[in-house]
Amino acid sequence: MDRKLDVRKIYESVKEKITFKPEAALVLGSGLGNFAEKVEIAEILDYKDIPGFPVSTVPGHKGRFIFGYVEDVPMVIMQGRVHFYEGYSMDEVTLPIRLMKLMGAKLLFLTNASGGVNTGYQAGDFMLMSDHISSFIPSPLIGPNDEEAGPRFPDMSDVYRKEIRDIIRRVAKEENIPIQEGVYVQFTGPAYETPAEIRMARTLGADAVGMSTVCEAIAANHMGMSVCGISCITNMASGILPQPLSHKEVQETADRVAPLFERLVKKSLAAIYHEYLCVK
Repeated sequence: MDRKLDVRKIYESVKEKITFKPEAALVLGSGLGNFAEKVEIAEILDYKDIPGFPVSTVPGHKGRFIFGYVEDVPMVIMQGRVHFYEGYSMDEVTLPIRLMKLMGAKLLFLTNASGGVNTGYQAGDFMLMSDHISSFIPSPLIGPNDEEAGPRFPDMSDVYRKEIRDIIRRVAKEENIPIQEGVYVQFTGPAYETPAEIRMARTLGADAVGMSTVCEAIAANHMGMSVCGISCITNMASGILPQPLSHKEVQETADRVAPLFERLVKKSLAAIYHEYLCVK
């Protein structure tokens, strides 16, 4: 796949359909699927109406871009992401992130549902992502490098910007929303991890595990976007509690804490926009 040619070709197609210019991008994970309904919507573009664009097959993921305002922040919102486990290549999985950068987004705000590895966590907690482990998935940067997009060997020492994390922590405190902070590891999925794999992840320093997000953060960081991420701990990972894991449990927890998650994301976006993006 010629990443440079395909992304720019798709962007030209999108420009014919959408006039809105976003400054920030938000990827909605489980538990935030209805967040877009509360946005001051300017335009909507379904993935299926974009030639060459991958379409999400996961239940509950609507599969569309929402353009509009969160508070007064001009946003593009990805309502339904695509995953590596759906059979897409890493280029296809991260293509939406690269496309949102071309649209004008300078900030990428990632959200997801994850399994808690840190035994100090519990289902329903929020975890501010401070770092990640990408060793169990193919890098989205493998292959010819697009020099216009970013360097061949990008620095990864501050993927989840410290300045932005400071803002989110402060917002959470002001809103009286408890928040954890830790390291997220992406596995390929779609099977949940085994107890042995969770013990391995904990030994490596992971606090939460999931099946998305890290590859998106790598692609965004490569392009020079500012990145932040909040994970909703929807269940404790395999082997921590004496019960099997199920997608139903994940969805039930995500739905239960959704109003709080929505408030945290909304208030954080406004603060990041005014205190970080507008002054850079």
